[in-house]
Amino acid sequence: MSQQLPLALRLPHAPSLDDFIVGANRNLLDAMRRGIAGHGERVIFIAGPPGSGRTHLLLGQCAAMQADDRRCAYVPLDEHVALDPMMLVGLEALDLIAVDDVQAIAGDEAWERALFNLFNRCRDANCALLFSADAGPAALPMHLPDLRSRLAWGLTFALRPLDDDGRLGLLRALARRRALHMPDEVARYLIERGPRHPGALVDAIERLDVSSLAEQRRLTIPFVREQLGL
Repeated sequence: MSQQLPLALRLPHAPSLDDFIVGANRNLLDAMRRGIAGHGERVIFIAGPPGSGRTHLLLGQCAAMQADDRRCAYVPLDEHVALDPMMLVGLEALDLIAVDDVQAIAGDEAWERALFNLFNRCRDANCALLFSADAGPAALPMHLPDLRSRLAWGLTFALRPLDDDGRLGLLRALARRRALHMPDEVARYLIERGPRHPGALVDAIERLDVSSLAEQRRLTIPFVREQLGL
């Protein structure tokens, strides 16, 4: 019988690793896929700014593990104020724990201690750990030095930003996912004039999708310029 997870640890609708625009992050994706196959590094730490794809990767890894009939939990530490550190007890019985936004608990003694203890239990139980934060382990302002050192035990990857080709691929993937027809000239206009941050591109596509449906208009450069104020 599969273990029943607390509501806060159940996965939201998960993106796929196949949907992630790799860009210059091939080594990270390769390491994660080795983990899915069961012969990779047991601890991976992903550093990157908000909107860089960290959450996408963690949820995608969980989805891939679940598709292989393995058990995992996704722990969103940016919501830790509403959660109890005791929720981490027993998770070491799973195959993977994906801990997102580790920086959110820096300075919270109870959560730092709970995460440190979870790390040690996972090491003994051979449970894989996948962490993300807005900075690498050494730069996190943790009050518990031993936790910072534990977080640096495995492989650490800094997400590298997408170049223009990568951003173009992201735009097309987002439009395809929404069944939104985006002509090439519109996509290239967005790359040249639109936001450079991937998270802002996601927001822009969502806004264009909603507006084009509401106004029954196709995506054209004048329409995009009007909606996004470019």
